[in-house]
Amino acid sequence: MNRPQLIERAQEVLTPKELRYLRLVSQSFERGKFASSLTWLQKHVGTRWIELATSRLRHFHHFERFPKLGPDDSCILVCNHRSFFDLYVVIAWMVQHGMTQRIVFPVRANFFYERKLGLFVNGVMSFFAMYPPMYRERSRGELNMLGLDELAWLLARGGCLVGFHPEGTRNQGDPYKLLPARTGVGRLIHAARVPVVPVFTNGLLPDDLPRQIKSNFDGTGTHIHTVFGEPIDLGDLLDAPASQSVYKRIANKTRAAIMALGEEERQLRAAAGH
Repeated sequence: MNRPQLIERAQEVLTPKELRYLRLVSQSFERGKFASSLTWLQKHVGTRWIELATSRLRHFHHFERFPKLGPDDSCILVCNHRSFFDLYVVIAWMVQHGMTQRIVFPVRANFFYERKLGLFVNGVMSFFAMYPPMYRERSRGELNMLGLDELAWLLARGGCLVGFHPEGTRNQGDPYKLLPARTGVGRLIHAARVPVVPVFTNGLLPDDLPRQIKSNFDGTGTHIHTVFGEPIDLGDLLDAPASQSVYKRIANKTRAAIMALGEEERQLRAAAGH
């Protein structure tokens, strides 16, 4: 499987600054010392600040359901979306418990790939895990499709864990009623053909990192419960010809699996008294 022509197409629609940022992060996935160093930093540095922010509040359930992955295996983790920190917290805990895969999850381009501060935050907080960028402008819609192809390429190459929010945007309403799943996750799953594991997490603040860290120590934080599910059985959907309807059916299956874990989390939270 050849690497998608994301950078080549981006040259036609991005500004020179945006293209430089995209090219820098893209190159971090080329095999070599740079990529290996970033994986090491994700494991030994990136997880530390997340632990600092959440260690007294977080509770993880049923990680035994997660498949055993070898170093060259890949996986897609589908998660509900309540805060900007959902995947940070879940995947950091997984790394601390033995996961060695390179971490990557798509992110909105408007901050992390269009501003120097965003690129800096991506680098120092996640060591370029936030990739590829997803663009809002219709004129750049082809880059989003190529970005999904890029994720499929990384998964097929091996040793990669992609975190993905099927909802596409944060659900700020009832945490147990997910927003509709978007077809992008179905497109990626259909192309990648790797295990897809659902997870539900609840309790993080929406977007206030300083307050999240403070609440971990002053007793005011909401407890964070995370529940892992078994890999999703997609039946014959992966063998069906690629189409928007197939992508939608796959996406709906991910949503249903996450919502089922939400009900499990509700019961576990009640039993724990928080």
